[in-house]
Amino acid sequence: MTPSPHRPTLDAILAITRTRVEALKGRAAELERRAAAASPVRQFQEPTDAVGLIAEVKRRSPSQGDIRTDLDPVQHARAYVRGGAVAVSVLTDEAHFGGSLEDLERVAAAVPVPVLRKDFILDELQIMEARAAGASAILLIVRALAPDRLQALARAAAAWHLPTLIEVHSAAELEPALAAGPGAIGVNARDLATFAVDLRRAEAVIRDVPSTVAVVAESGIENRADVERVAAAGADFVLVGTSVARQRDPEHAVRALAGVQRQPGVRT
Repeated sequence: MTPSPHRPTLDAILAITRTRVEALKGRAAELERRAAAASPVRQFQEPTDAVGLIAEVKRRSPSQGDIRTDLDPVQHARAYVRGGAVAVSVLTDEAHFGGSLEDLERVAAAVPVPVLRKDFILDELQIMEARAAGASAILLIVRALAPDRLQALARAAAAWHLPTLIEVHSAAELEPALAAGPGAIGVNARDLATFAVDLRRAEAVIRDVPSTVAVVAESGIENRADVERVAAAGADFVLVGTSVARQRDPEHAVRALAGVQRQPGVRT
């Protein structure tokens, strides 16, 4: 399966991200001041008996197109929390996902749970930007970063007290991800080249993650059976986006996925 001519490649997305980073360089001192003055980071909960739900504020995506263009990030985030979400993920990439830093700031100010900045992080300036906006964690994608760069950004995030969700798409990416000292490993079932979802491949990767590291299953989680499926493979959390963001009743959508029992002992 080859990428659709209408879908951007990862390289194209990263090229736009680098342009955004260049624009931040003139604001480095301001971002550092704002990050240093930001409120304390909210701690993510440790795994419990049930799979924790991280629900995502998401208007569109390269794979799905428009999802919910009229989405109000604060209303959705508050509904997610009422439905049982333990954290909220906010996409801040505007070009491909319709997100913004303002979405992140508004959500972080409106909900009591931790908020993840989900974006293509390539530079420490984006980490300071996330901290200043109220994020409690950031996403780092192994496929987007050389191993030494991944480790450097993970260290920078730690210096700003931001845990990292380090995302992998294959078993081969686990070694550099684990070497960077992640707060959690995200196992994404979506192939970034083709945008196809393969939960079976993701299940195999989840099982390979050491039990000492929390695992978040990402992409392709559409219903309770999908949550049960990744729980059986050893997932501690699931990150759900399109399946809850598109709903008129996001509280009900999250509640329908909540309460699935974790399966400790599956991973070694």
